[in-house]
Amino acid sequence: MNEENLLIELGPLVITTTVMTTWVIMGLIWICSWLITRRLRIDPGPLQTATEGVVTSIEDAVVAIDSQHAQRIMPFIGSLWIFLVIANLSSLIPGVHAPTRDLSATSALAIIVFFSTHWFGIRIQGLKEYLRHFLSPSPILLPFNLISEITRTIALAVRLFGNMMSLEMVALLILLVAGFLVPIPIMMLHIVEALVQAYIFGMLALIYVAGGIQSHKLHENGQGGSHD
Repeated sequence: MNEENLLIELGPLVITTTVMTTWVIMGLIWICSWLITRRLRIDPGPLQTATEGVVTSIEDAVVAIDSQHAQRIMPFIGSLWIFLVIANLSSLIPGVHAPTRDLSATSALAIIVFFSTHWFGIRIQGLKEYLRHFLSPSPILLPFNLISEITRTIALAVRLFGNMMSLEMVALLILLVAGFLVPIPIMMLHIVEALVQAYIFGMLALIYVAGGIQSHKLHENGQGGSHD
């Protein structure tokens, strides 16, 4: 294990800076959500207006992909997006490394997306109907469909980790070479790239979940097309 990432070690219990930063971010999200929603008003103030704008934007993105089940998957996708944005931007704080630059953190997020995709699919379609789509359009493709589920999960984790790690390394190298004469352009680049990576990860998660939910429709369309 990287010694720089090690924070507390009590026998088998190991708490890294990635874990601690993640806990802090989750705690801040919970506290801010509680403070903002405890006094909602019909005539909103600036903070409530900004919050409603963020929620509406996420909802519009979810509805655009799967309008029928938007209310069910909105809490998961919205929470994931908000966490990713804050986590990616946390490295702007001096001495703090973004949790998403750690492969263990991005792998955990990808695994959550993996299980959520199947959970939503089974919950909405039923176990038997959901499993049928792995045999579509032919049972011969079952191994390939299973491999596809695993490889896209790995790609999801590695993509975010690689992009965030390279972003921090590039920023550090530029600062070492040019000194602190160019901090503002570097910070702007970091912010834009962090937001883009959060958007891409969240959008892929949304597409995977929506695809799992709608797999029975694809299966039916495939059967219908085979009879034409």
